[in-house]
Amino acid sequence: MSATPPAGGEATQTHGLLRVALLGNPNTGKTTLFNRLSGLRHKTSNFPGTTQEARLGFVRGGWSRGDDAQAERIECVELIDLPGIYSLELAQSEAEICRRVLAGTLSPAGEAAVPPEAVCVVLDATNLARNLLLAGEVLRRRLPTLIVLNMIDLARKRGLHVDVAVLEERLGCRVLQTSARTGEGMGEIMPRLASAAIPNRTPPGTQEGLEAWADEIYTEVSTAHDQTELFPPDARGSTSLTDRLDHVLTHPVLGPIGFVLIMTGLFWTIFSLASIPMDLIEAIFSGNDAWVAAWQPEWLSALTGGGLTGLVNHVMPPGLIRELLAEGVVSGIGATVIFVPQIVILFFLISVLEDTGYLARAAFVMDRVLRPFGLPGHAFVPLLSSHACALPGIMAARGVPDRRERLATILVAPFMSCSARIPVYVLLTALLFPGQPGMQALAFTGCYALGAIAGLLSAALARRTLLRGPSRPMALELPTYKWPSLYTATVNAIDRGVFFLRKAGTNILLVCVALWWLSAFPHVEPPTRVVEMRAQAAGEGVDEAAAAGLLAEADRLEASHARASSFIGRMGRAAQPVFEPLGYDWQLTVGVLASFAAREVFVSTMSVVIAGEESTDVTENQTLLDRISGAVRDDGKTPVFKPGTAWSLLVFFVLAMQCLPTLVVTAREAGGVRWALLQLGWMSTLAYLGALIVRLIAS
Repeated sequence: MSATPPAGGEATQTHGLLRVALLGNPNTGKTTLFNRLSGLRHKTSNFPGTTQEARLGFVRGGWSRGDDAQAERIECVELIDLPGIYSLELAQSEAEICRRVLAGTLSPAGEAAVPPEAVCVVLDATNLARNLLLAGEVLRRRLPTLIVLNMIDLARKRGLHVDVAVLEERLGCRVLQTSARTGEGMGEIMPRLASAAIPNRTPPGTQEGLEAWADEIYTEVSTAHDQTELFPPDARGSTSLTDRLDHVLTHPVLGPIGFVLIMTGLFWTIFSLASIPMDLIEAIFSGNDAWVAAWQPEWLSALTGGGLTGLVNHVMPPGLIRELLAEGVVSGIGATVIFVPQIVILFFLISVLEDTGYLARAAFVMDRVLRPFGLPGHAFVPLLSSHACALPGIMAARGVPDRRERLATILVAPFMSCSARIPVYVLLTALLFPGQPGMQALAFTGCYALGAIAGLLSAALARRTLLRGPSRPMALELPTYKWPSLYTATVNAIDRGVFFLRKAGTNILLVCVALWWLSAFPHVEPPTRVVEMRAQAAGEGVDEAAAAGLLAEADRLEASHARASSFIGRMGRAAQPVFEPLGYDWQLTVGVLASFAAREVFVSTMSVVIAGEESTDVTENQTLLDRISGAVRDDGKTPVFKPGTAWSLLVFFVLAMQCLPTLVVTAREAGGVRWALLQLGWMSTLAYLGALIVRLIAS
């Protein structure tokens, strides 16, 4: 097997490449089957002009196609994993993509738009009555087709039996029984697909039915179902474990309680498990001594000191290139990679929940809550994911079927308080309520509530104006409960992590380099006071401790002066009149402007500009907190953080769009830069007005 198709052109006759479309209803195990066949040997792309993902898997082998006299050898099968749909005739983007791919007018990016040479339709063996409708619609298009009855192991456990011979006779194509979860029958799929890539023989007496309209197709496949699926006497109408669990998990009261408990456990797992690899990644890039000492030998620890940043500083001579690599490139890569553990763990757990069948129940429960705001139950996963990070939350919005509802979900996802806001919340609540942990916790909770309420109200406004349109009724299948496939969950998680690094990572790196450049230039001479302090430290009669203190203070003052004189510092002074109604001086304006790259930058910016040192440990370093709380403006007496100003900042950071990587992902997922600009404009306007009102009230 290979991750790339054979070298050369795309002519099947010459190179033995067979292109197969993989089609099926949701919850039929199609993704599990695709991963079983291709494993990690696939690539993720998009269909041009859409936000829908296309996964291409390449399976290399050797199979014969045709009879002995005209046999052709298939060297590689390319699987195109199409979106899960219930019918080809539905008026939704996923169905349109499937129709166009089968017609040969659309293909994944980088592929020639030609019809597939074969179609593999994956059906749920436990629910043939519904699944056969899609099979009939595919057969109507007269494409070489292989029917795969998946989850046959679950069908047997329920006492269901499918007469494959009769089904093949009725449909006029090959039928194969498999279990993608256990691997049963998987080895027969590729040979059957190769032999299926020849014209289907016409089923006896069914040509008109297969070429007619949907109601006649339904009649035909219903007949096929009744003749081929056999039930034991007690299989119909019995109360199963699924029914008993659904009575609790979809209950109007018990359902939401169960949802809260499960989602709380999911996010607790994300935060607790992701903290270890995130700390390790941070140590690798920035040089956290506790972590570095745990895995580095002493000589390497002494060499790197400050992680990869320290290593770059150690091996390269001083100069602009070293500063660019150490503070721009390495820091930018670290800022990208540090999100990967959260994304991987999040999508792993979501895949597990989806595989068990619970995710559909949770969407059903939350539909009652979100529907008044113009959002479907499918939006709950993206919105909850955004509390960890808006990037995977926006990516998860692909699961929302309706385009208008999907766009509304993407636009409001950043309102959810992500983990990057936590350092800012900690700093400002500590300034507002010093020594009052109860009030700090209450204000902290209020920040999360304010963000969620603002997001829901914004969604309601968008769905009634810009994204106006009827809300699609939530047609949702509640699949049976089953054990999840850890293999599939792992593959999906790795795929999402790699996709994030490849697509969003490069943009995040560019943002970080740009921010470094604005902060580092122009170089200015240190102020006279700094020169005098260094000279005093080097003078005679000054003991070692006093000299060290003078040098440390000189370094802090020089860093503060350099930041104030940099381009971003000058931008702060130029933009200060805009933020003056909110109570911000040029120092706070610099912090707000810098935080548009990433919210957590605010604390470190305040540490440099106001406190004169680079530290974000606001929970333990009370000296730093005292210096920030006691900071004054240029007049030497007016506090920087007056109560009204601190409240204004808190509301501003709850509501503002201050994450350039999120804007990049929004533009890609929503299908254009205009949506990212709309998101930036609306959230910034709402944040400004909210901060202004709060400041006036607090003052």
